[in-house]
Amino acid sequence: MIIGYDGKRAFQNNTGLGNYSRSLVSILAAYFPDNKYLLFAPKQTSLFSITAMNNVEVHTPQQSFYKKFPALWRRSGVVKDIAASNLDIYHGLSNELPNGIEKTKVRTVVTVHDLIYERFPETYNFDERYTHRWKIKRACKIADAVIAISEQTKEDLVNIYGISANKIFTCYQSCNPIFENLQSESEKEIVKKRYGLPDKYFLFVSSIAPRKNLVTICKALVLLKDKMNIPLVIIGDGKKEKDAVKKLMAENKMNDQLIFLNDLPQAKEIAFTNATDFPAIYQQALALIYPSIFEGFGLPILEAMWSGLPVISSNISSMPEVAGEAALYFAPHEDDTLAKHMFSIATNKTIAGELRAKGFIQAQKFAPFNYAENVMKVYTQLL
Repeated sequence: MIIGYDGKRAFQNNTGLGNYSRSLVSILAAYFPDNKYLLFAPKQTSLFSITAMNNVEVHTPQQSFYKKFPALWRRSGVVKDIAASNLDIYHGLSNELPNGIEKTKVRTVVTVHDLIYERFPETYNFDERYTHRWKIKRACKIADAVIAISEQTKEDLVNIYGISANKIFTCYQSCNPIFENLQSESEKEIVKKRYGLPDKYFLFVSSIAPRKNLVTICKALVLLKDKMNIPLVIIGDGKKEKDAVKKLMAENKMNDQLIFLNDLPQAKEIAFTNATDFPAIYQQALALIYPSIFEGFGLPILEAMWSGLPVISSNISSMPEVAGEAALYFAPHEDDTLAKHMFSIATNKTIAGELRAKGFIQAQKFAPFNYAENVMKVYTQLL
């Protein structure tokens, strides 16, 4: 088969949709090497290296007009390139398909990650909600198949947009294989020194936005102020919410309890932007804390389980789908329950060890081959 993908996110997004795109293409190229994989991207960057993949190619705009206006190429101009590439399948990896692709003979698949803008409309402006709604509804209508990254997302597509359940296939994603590799003590020590990591810390990995709920971790840290002094290392960035949590911690004279790695000069280096250093950061933490109010999947939970890192997670939407019995749960705004879980993991090696063991077992359900096979089944049944 010749399979094409929207490659923008793979080359331009450090997290989220970028991770999904890079992971899927890399895993399919490895487990199904006889296929040819084409990435259609407005530009190619060092964020995703394909040099070791001889079955992956990148197609960028060639006409001078589209070189000048690459967004227009991705929106509709790419269709001519898709049609000329003799694709069997074109897969939109980030909730959308290019305008006009339905007029070609190429079979189409679209991955829908979540409908968060429908569940939390107050966190999006009107234009954002309208754009997301239009793109996803249209893509689901014209696609031959829809991939949902969780049962939660599938249910939302059926219940909110009325998409036929028969058209939707839940394909749980895997994560970057680098998280499966245990780092040596010397490797971990290098990363520890590079970022100035403390001996003990909890870990938060996510963008810093209201829905991601970093404030609840901060409130839990305040509750634990007199019991222990363990900081929170943060991989991710934001604006208003970041300022709000900084203010909260300053008011409680706990400014040093938040360590924002994205603020460091080292965050601009390739080892951080492409996540090469992340496994060593995960593997030295006490636990990943994932307090999100709503997620389509919750990839850091899976990364943590592969890393042998205990997980403390909110108990709603897709998070229990991912973590199963391998996490300590709390309702998103129950800072007192979260504080108890943090204290337990920090002081009870038995609990932490049990979570690590359960996490590794749970992670096997999302092994790369399972992921690749499920997606490939969607492709083959369309041909």
